[in-house]
Amino acid sequence: MSDVWAPEAFKTRTDTVLAGFLDDEAAELLAVDDALDPLAEALRTTARHGKRLRAAFCYWGWRAAGQPDSDALMRAAAAMELVHAAAVVHDDLIDDSPLRHGRPTAHHAFATLPHPRRRPRETARALALLLGDHLMALAGRLYSESGLPAAYLSRGRPLWAALARELVAGEALEILHTGGLPDTGTSLKVIRYKTAKYTVEQPLLLGALLAGAPAPLREGLSRYGLPLGEAFQLRDDLLGLFGDPARTGKAPLDDLRTGRPTVLLAETWSAAGPAQRDLLRRALAGDRPPEADALREVRALMAELGAPARVERLIAGRVEEAVRTLDELDLPRAAHRALTDLAHRAAVRHH
Repeated sequence: MSDVWAPEAFKTRTDTVLAGFLDDEAAELLAVDDALDPLAEALRTTARHGKRLRAAFCYWGWRAAGQPDSDALMRAAAAMELVHAAAVVHDDLIDDSPLRHGRPTAHHAFATLPHPRRRPRETARALALLLGDHLMALAGRLYSESGLPAAYLSRGRPLWAALARELVAGEALEILHTGGLPDTGTSLKVIRYKTAKYTVEQPLLLGALLAGAPAPLREGLSRYGLPLGEAFQLRDDLLGLFGDPARTGKAPLDDLRTGRPTVLLAETWSAAGPAQRDLLRRALAGDRPPEADALREVRALMAELGAPARVERLIAGRVEEAVRTLDELDLPRAAHRALTDLAHRAAVRHH
């Protein structure tokens, strides 16, 4: 890859790495037993979609430290996409989400297996759990077998441990706070640990660590990555409720159906009066999933109270903070251009 940042070419390059790696792993599963074909096919398809932002941030963390283009680094960067695929499978399973990228999620797809079986729902969920676990293990394998020198790879081991710990912590915090009193600070902490860090900051730092970047540069990349990762997830939350499902590929109202502690919900609660809070309690409380009409009423209330506009301001402020940080760092010109473009791609999008 030249110093000209070409996002589509980078995506194609990442897709090629992942397709070859997962095809080989699927073949290894089928060599065990042909009955594993549904799991093998799911490996091929689950990581097929995506913007490849996490791989791109890892790549440009490497380039920000002055390192040249590298096929081995590309393989290590592609491992970040398998981390994401694993997180998506587990997240969809926890929330019982039906759609992702306009297709059935893994556990919903497994539920449609044609041959009869006992407890099909439990079987499908168990297979999805195993799929997510295997994808996370494969991420570590792709990283360790990337072809980078062992001394380089060892620099990233502490970050891998932190990534796994914080990803689990974020998911657990979301589960523990679901159904609780909405609070913006709590919701921001959830998205920081569940999504923001492994989407932007940690891939950037991994690339920088592999490149041997000094501490001041790594600290600067963190100052860029954390607010941008939060902006990414805030945008995702907005699109989940107010975006076009044909473009997002997700089930509309899913965040409200599951009661996720989003910033949108917290900002709505903060602005709501007593009668409006009663409406929120009635719509979202209880052991049974709320009716679609009630969820649409909550979404309308969010718009009426200006919650989407406040979240838009939070996004804009975080993107501005991230881009301003780049100007404070002594980066190669190509890395500065690419990271500026990636900031807008992560936070200003329609799907």
